[in-house]
Amino acid sequence: MSGFHHLALIGMGLIGSSIARAARAALPDLAISGFDSDAATVERVSALGLCDQVHQDYAALAEADLVILCVPVGAIGTVASDIAPHLHKNAVISDVGSCKASVLADLAQQLPGHSIIPAHPVAGTEKSGPDAGFASLFAGRWCIITPPDNANIDDVQKVSDFWTDLGANVETMDAEHHDMVLAVTSHLPHLIAYTIVGTASDLEDVTRSEVIKYSAGGFRDFTRIAASNPVMWRDVFMSNKEAVLAMLQRFTEDLTALQRAIRRDEGDVLEEMFTRTRDIRRNIIEEGQDVAAPDFGRERKDQ
Repeated sequence: MSGFHHLALIGMGLIGSSIARAARAALPDLAISGFDSDAATVERVSALGLCDQVHQDYAALAEADLVILCVPVGAIGTVASDIAPHLHKNAVISDVGSCKASVLADLAQQLPGHSIIPAHPVAGTEKSGPDAGFASLFAGRWCIITPPDNANIDDVQKVSDFWTDLGANVETMDAEHHDMVLAVTSHLPHLIAYTIVGTASDLEDVTRSEVIKYSAGGFRDFTRIAASNPVMWRDVFMSNKEAVLAMLQRFTEDLTALQRAIRRDEGDVLEEMFTRTRDIRRNIIEEGQDVAAPDFGRERKDQ
């Protein structure tokens, strides 16, 4: 058990509401407060009974000993400044953003003297809002913790235990290394998905109805990724600019090599790459990060 007594969640979208649900199920003695700037979201969270209390203002934050910011990374600095006057001096501050170096810098600047333990649960869907959350979102998924060099060891362990209690596998790493890894595994794939879907929508010789009609192929899976929260991903690319640009340059070089192989009829080059990438897919399944069921486990309409 993590040792925290009162959890405050700032932002009650997919991740915030999922944390509330998971914490309610796994840590029944933990008090949970929710906060959101949107009145309709506050009303909905209250109706769903996700928290013991839910507010638009931050006055009740003084009760919390763990505060998790579940807002787009571009808003971290502003939100941290807003909550600063209301925090308990011993509260541990964390977040769920997929960029860690910028988040750590923003939190350290706005909340000097506080224990800051950034975290990134590598889980989510393309849905958003409090109704999109579910308690098992983090089960068997990784949560990466990126504490600063001067972090309190006991607080790092408590945050790690919290995520373990929610069912996540926990890894600790340097913030800059995290950002480079996630640029490859998450940020670049999203950028590619946005590009492919955008390209398809711009093609004048392919009608919109045909794109939708034949999306049972790979295009459909890109549209799922491209349906993710636009504000969140705008902030991700701006906050992790250097790592994303570095990975994008490498991807461009690899894409050029494939283009050359196709032009030159170098089938052996293509087969070698496709064999290697298939092995990566198998490794992901072996690690429990996806299932081997046909069509990625989707239920067919005729079932």
